[in-house]
Amino acid sequence: MAGKLYIVPTPIGNLEDITLRALRILNEVDLILAEDTRNTAFLLKHYNIVKPLQSHHQFNEHRSIENIIERLQGGAVIAVVSDAGTPGISDPGYLLIRECVKAGIPVECLPGPTAFVPALVNSGIPSDRFMFEGFLPHKKGRHTRLQALAAEQRTIILYESPFRLVKTLTQLAEFLGADRYASVSRELTKIYEENARGSLEGLITHFSGKTVKGEIVIVVEGGKKGMSNILPGP
Repeated sequence: MAGKLYIVPTPIGNLEDITLRALRILNEVDLILAEDTRNTAFLLKHYNIVKPLQSHHQFNEHRSIENIIERLQGGAVIAVVSDAGTPGISDPGYLLIRECVKAGIPVECLPGPTAFVPALVNSGIPSDRFMFEGFLPHKKGRHTRLQALAAEQRTIILYESPFRLVKTLTQLAEFLGADRYASVSRELTKIYEENARGSLEGLITHFSGKTVKGEIVIVVEGGKKGMSNILPGP
């Protein structure tokens, strides 16, 4: 009889942002697949959970999936977690889920933290229709994606590293217009959480010349309706 794969979201910062159900599942499974076993070990220790951990990240997932599928088919119950948020959303998880679906192994995804949701809601930009772009390509295809975003009428959500934030904001201003309204959220749910809002030009000025830390979510208004005249600055 086949086992089961649980997709378990973990806090994006504040350790209190984990559900009672997620804690129960992590306590009950036979094995936890972790993007970084050190980060997950810290979380498990905080909640007094003792379970076997196995590394499962973008550099080894292709090699390890076959063995994991065999264990699941043998009846094992396994949870997969990322360092923060929901696995499969710009984090490892998709490939394993796809193979489980192909093999007829039950997969259940728990609801929980995902960074782009609070960033979108906090932005003040319309959230009824939006597109999640994730990380832009670093090199090949980057300009093509930016050109496509320039024609997008829905709210746009991007992930970015602090090291490329100003570069990405500058390119967005170039392709979408410097006066396009946007919001930059970082350190979400942590002590130094910041939600900076304003034109792309204003955000470039705000973040230039300063040290930026934490994971970044950029939310940009769609091209159909301007908001620069009705929303306040940062």
